[in-house]
Amino acid sequence: MKEIISFPHMGKYYHPIAYLLKRLTNLEVMVAPPITKKTKELGEKYSPSDVCIPFKYNLGNFIESLEMGATILFQAGGGCRYRYYAEVQEQILKDLGYQFQFIKIISKDKLHIIEVYKKFKKINTKLSFIKFIHVFLITFFYIFYMDKIDVYIRKNIGFAVNINDFLQLQNKMFKSFSSCNYLISLTKNYFKYKKKFKSLKINKPSNCLKVGIIGELYTSMEHYSSYYLEEKLATMNIEVKRYTDLSYLLFKKAFFRKHMLRVSKKYCKYNLGADGLDNVYRTIKLSKKYDGIIHTKPFGCTPEVGAIPIIEKVAAEKKIPVIFFSFDSNTSEEGMNTRLEAFYDLIKYRKEKL
Repeated sequence: MKEIISFPHMGKYYHPIAYLLKRLTNLEVMVAPPITKKTKELGEKYSPSDVCIPFKYNLGNFIESLEMGATILFQAGGGCRYRYYAEVQEQILKDLGYQFQFIKIISKDKLHIIEVYKKFKKINTKLSFIKFIHVFLITFFYIFYMDKIDVYIRKNIGFAVNINDFLQLQNKMFKSFSSCNYLISLTKNYFKYKKKFKSLKINKPSNCLKVGIIGELYTSMEHYSSYYLEEKLATMNIEVKRYTDLSYLLFKKAFFRKHMLRVSKKYCKYNLGADGLDNVYRTIKLSKKYDGIIHTKPFGCTPEVGAIPIIEKVAAEKKIPVIFFSFDSNTSEEGMNTRLEAFYDLIKYRKEKL
């Protein structure tokens, strides 16, 4: 039987994840279909009713992949309730009659390199530890470089003379990055595409509206889960700032915790768990240069529920508008659009008045 490995969608990070899995396993890698209404319906049908929406999207992705022939499922794990997803989802899928192998690389919120190597070694017996480290290193930089480019895109795509130029160049960049076998070639490609992005034509006023997106990590990074919020802000000619990306989660978050507590000490004595403290800190920072803040989360996300009253207090003291979006299977996109348009009118009027 042919072995096929698959994993759930999360934004455009399927590019580096597919790169990693292909080179470590030498198996066919199946990227799960982009999240759609069908994905959500499948996840809802077989998930516990009170579980958060990212769980349902992930489960729906897994079912779609298994139906398309996947035999091995891959998930990162770690974080808040996300650390329990793998075990629960594995049991649900096996109760549904699917036969597969499940790989989870983060246990107890830590990435144990030797343990991860052993897991991949079981799949690819020819995998050497040196190659394993080499591929992991390139993948980390793949993520880091794509996130650096994404920062530039979010700041400028809303003012592009032709938005498709940005999107087409980004797709070319992913293909180029995915063909690199060495870190030096990846780095050269990064600088090449960085230069190309900066050469794209934009018409950006110096006093444009600026909005910061904060909140739970999944609804920040998976565009479908927030009804393509960033794309909608771009059509309103707004510069977007988003802190949460994989680079932040992998490289920065752990080192920033003490700094965030120090800056937020007036409002937070302790870490709030998951991204709660991060978002209080971000509200403080964004209030200095931005026109508004958008907070996103799945319905029932406990750390964010705890952080919201604090964020409201900070925003009131710093006099910056903030709007909260909570997403679940019943969230109306039309209702969200109406609220977003009202928020746009508010920050535009406020900026003109100031």
